[in-house]
Amino acid sequence: MDAQSCSSCELEPYRVDQVPATVYYIPNFITVSEENYLLQQVYNSPKPKWTQLSGRRLQNWGGLPHPSGMLAEKLPDWLDKCTKKISSIGLFSGRAANHVLVNEYNPGEGIMPHEDGPLYFPTVTTISLGSQTLLDFYHPIKRENEKGEVCFPQTEENRYFLSLLLEPRSLLVLKDDMYLTYLHGIRPVSEDIITEKVANLNSCNSKLGAILTRTKRVSLTVRYVPKVLKTTILLGKKK
Repeated sequence: MDAQSCSSCELEPYRVDQVPATVYYIPNFITVSEENYLLQQVYNSPKPKWTQLSGRRLQNWGGLPHPSGMLAEKLPDWLDKCTKKISSIGLFSGRAANHVLVNEYNPGEGIMPHEDGPLYFPTVTTISLGSQTLLDFYHPIKRENEKGEVCFPQTEENRYFLSLLLEPRSLLVLKDDMYLTYLHGIRPVSEDIITEKVANLNSCNSKLGAILTRTKRVSLTVRYVPKVLKTTILLGKKK
């Protein structure tokens, strides 16, 4: 099945088995020329669009998500085509993605284990550009077992249980427990070692035991923010 025509196909062939529900991994979701175009547009963006954080820098497109609601901004044309391609698969229950977070990671940079929170529709999609990385997954610090007992916090290493290899031009989809229950993060290393913990290795162009050197990676995290404010309301105007 051709991943490039994914808009007209079922996602099931891309499901990652033997992991909690639900992960889809689509290699070569975009072409090399599309990847180059997106990277060019990212770096042609005005400097004020960049926000420097510890370990990475990012661009926020579509508005700033907030518990009170996001004041939506129109996505630029170069992102609009990309978000429409993802939305056409039906990942957001028929709604169109309206928010893109662009993250830049240099070799040796990463992000602490975290969850995306309740502001977004409970499905996250990520396109990787430029370099591969390992996305690691962790059990939450506290979690009730079947008897209603709260487990004691463990070390981050003890809570780690699997990784996904994200190759350049791939699309990752996380939903259900993999989005709602588990934490995900990227270790701040310069090399990715492929171990038996990499759950999607059968879908990747890599082998067990490989050591992959990271280069600069840009990720496009495409999501749908359900709660959107109307500009007219914020301005105190009636419809």
